[in-house]
This record gives sequence, structure tokens and C-alpha cells, in this order.
Amino acid sequence: MPDNFVQIKKLVCKDDRNLKTNPHSRLKVNKADYQTILIKNAPYIFTCDENDKLKVRENYSIVIENGIIKKAAPAQEIQADEKSFDLIYDAGKRGGIVITPGLINTHAHPPMYLLRSSMSLDEGEDLNETLKNLYLWEKEMTPEDFAVSTIGDLTEEQKNGITTTLSHYNYFQPVDFAAETTGQNLINAISVASHVSPDNQPELIEKLASVAASSASRLAMSVHYLYRAKPEVLKKVKKLIEKHDLLFTCHFAETPKAVKETLKIHKLRETEVLKKYGLLNSNTLISHAVHLNDKDILTLAKARVGVVHLPTSNTIHKSGTFPFWKFHDAGGYPRVALGTDSVVSKSRLDLLSEAFQTRMTHIFDRTVKFGSLFKMMTINGARVLKYPDRGKILPGFKADLAFWKLKDRCSTPYDEKKPITILGNIITHHGGAVRDLMINGRFVVKERRHVLVDESKLLELLQEKHMEMRRRMK
Repeated sequence: MPDNFVQIKKLVCKDDRNLKTNPHSRLKVNKADYQTILIKNAPYIFTCDENDKLKVRENYSIVIENGIIKKAAPAQEIQADEKSFDLIYDAGKRGGIVITPGLINTHAHPPMYLLRSSMSLDEGEDLNETLKNLYLWEKEMTPEDFAVSTIGDLTEEQKNGITTTLSHYNYFQPVDFAAETTGQNLINAISVASHVSPDNQPELIEKLASVAASSASRLAMSVHYLYRAKPEVLKKVKKLIEKHDLLFTCHFAETPKAVKETLKIHKLRETEVLKKYGLLNSNTLISHAVHLNDKDILTLAKARVGVVHLPTSNTIHKSGTFPFWKFHDAGGYPRVALGTDSVVSKSRLDLLSEAFQTRMTHIFDRTVKFGSLFKMMTINGARVLKYPDRGKILPGFKADLAFWKLKDRCSTPYDEKKPITILGNIITHHGGAVRDLMINGRFVVKERRHVLVDESKLLELLQEKHMEMRRRMK
């Protein structure tokens, strides 16, 4: 680990893994290094079942061992001796807790967090102007900046219930360091064709693959836009994806300029470029996908390509609207997920507001139901990221769990006879953070505070780094 990263760790990291409790805590800790966990008496659990059907489980308990869910059943069926567990979480206390799977963010740019207030809610003419200005800021950032920035982004995501993130950027080590620091599940998609890092080439992936097994994050490949990748680059991308079994992602048909430039460089539409270079398959994840024709939609859906819908970003940057219902009707819905993009493209880094924006964006055609939005944040995200053991609260799945207060302004009142209304409330009204968050069976947020990162010191460091960057900009 570079010395400057060690210094960051000293400044912002803390260790509350012992989970010291107070008399009002829902936690009872029998063993500091907890491996066996009982979550008992949850009034409501929202999850999809083995057949991907949304279910509301009432008065349920969950048993976790070594980060894996071993049992999820009615509370009366789990009457174990509490002394046999290292940790007990009483989800029924003080108004109760609603538990969902941790949310899955399939498109983000965490190293850009330091740019908040530099260009947020951009007032330029269009995305092309924004990208031009972004480059001026990003080229002034150091590896330290990228590391601190990514920690800031991931901790905000975690406070909003997100347990898994795909990072699309150009630098592996700062992002990997941040994943290890925050405990986040992270796919580290490194761009080999980007204006920000023009020196990045496919050969870089070969070097990173040699250290990927010992990294905190999972390696993937990306190009910023297909028109930035020359044919020889895309040929190498295909070979590396097959050799190392990697996901591939790119911004896709985001603007009319992207479509025009792809035609100019490759003499093909973007969907046809994927097909030509062997990238039209379920290992590919495309983001935005705004300017598609009917043939594109049918081809992408049939090939089971994953799509990340980013309605807030598309609106802010005046990019257009993803043809959600056409893609849905073509059979592509199970592979449509949601992402946060970056602080330059969204007001806050959460998926609940993105789900609500999805509902509002497409409501004039048909209403995207809350259950469908829930799946886009959980099982659809897990599917396109190739995580078959995440996104559900079922035996054998990873214990990635978000805990939301039931007695809360954003959850209550609800229809007790139709508790699915709670889910509608959380998506529509939830402006607050999760009460607690668990990733791989370990708490990273407890009682709304981060367990691994001192947020007060982090905010001070973010402010310091931001102002240093502004001074360099002058």
C-alpha cells in the first residue's frame, strides 16, 4: 500500500467492529468477533423468492453464519438459545425494522465525488460541454484525491442502503483501497479507452489480472464510449474478457453525438459494433442506452445484454429518455438495473430516488410498479453483475442487508392489511438514511453511523482536498 494511502487510513479509519452497545441498542453482543448472528422478530422483510416473485414476510427471523444466510423463517420457527449466537439483533424493538436485501448500484463513478459543488446539477448546454469541463477538473486530481473521493462516495452510498457498486473509472488502486477501507462489494471496471486516461491500454488489464485474486475489488473492463476505442482495442478487449472471465461495460447511445461519432469511426451503430467484436452477450453491461432504434432494442434484449437505467443523469444532462417500455416489451426487463452515476449527475447517491425518478419518467406511457422498481435495485442488479448469491434474503445468499426504521416519517403511515404499501413509501418518500447496514455478515453502518470510517474526519479531508484541487485549477 502506498505511503499516502496509509496516511489516509490513519486519518479517516476507525474500528468499531466490537459494536459497543447502549441500553437502547437493538444489538446484544456475546462475542466481539461475531460469526453467528440471529436477527429476530422483524415485522416485515421484503425479498424475492426462488422464482423471483416479490414476497412480504411478516414477523420473520434470520440466522447468519460466516456471512451467509442459513435460515429465514417465521420467528416462531426459530426458537434457538440466544446464548449460542455471537450477536443478536432485535428487529422488533421500538417500533420495529423493515429489512430488505442490500441495494445494488450497477453504474457509478466514485472517484468523482470530490467534484461535488464544482459542477453538480450542471447548467451547461448539454453533456458534451459537461464532459469537456470535467476533464479540466479530473486531470488535476492525484491518486490520493481519487482514494479519498471514492471513500466519500461509497460511504454515502452505504448510508443509503447500497451494498454493491460497479465503479466505472480509470484507476484501479485508489478504488480498490477505498473498497477495502469501507467494506463495500465493488466491481472495479477499468477503462482502456478514455479521454481522462489516454495512456490506459488493454495491456493494463493483463497486469491487473495478476493481482486481482488478492484485491478487495473484482476486476472488470470498460471503455468510456465505443467511439473512443479503435478496432484493435476492441479486439483485445474481447480476448481479455474471455481469458479472464470479466464483465465489460460502457456508456452506450447516451447522446446523439455518441451515435454520430460511432458511425463516423466504426461505420456502424453501437449495437452492431458490439456484435462485430463479440461483445453482444450477457457479459456486457451498457449504461444510459437512450438513443436506440427498434432494431437495437430487439437485438440487445435477445442477446441478454444488461442495461443500466439512469433517468436522473439523463434528465440533468439533457441526454434524452431510455425507451424503457419498448425494452420491457421486447423481453429485456429482467436485465434492466439502476445506477447512481456520479455527484455531477445526481443530487444524492442513492437508488431509492433513482427508482422514483424511473417511475415519474415513464408514467405517461405506463406505470412502473413498485415491485418492478424493487427488483431493478436488487435481483436485476445482481443478475447483470453476475452475482447469483446476492439480492435476496434466502438461505445460501450472502448476508447483505439493509435495515430501515418502520416508525419513521418516510415509512409510516401504511396499510397494515397491505404491507406492500411500506415499500411504496420507502421508494417514494425515503429521504433518510438506513438505520443499519450489513455487508457479508458484518455491520458497516450501525445506528446511522459508519462502523469503519470516521465520517467527521472524512468530511474534513474531503473539504481540504477539494480546496487544494480548486487552487490547482487556478
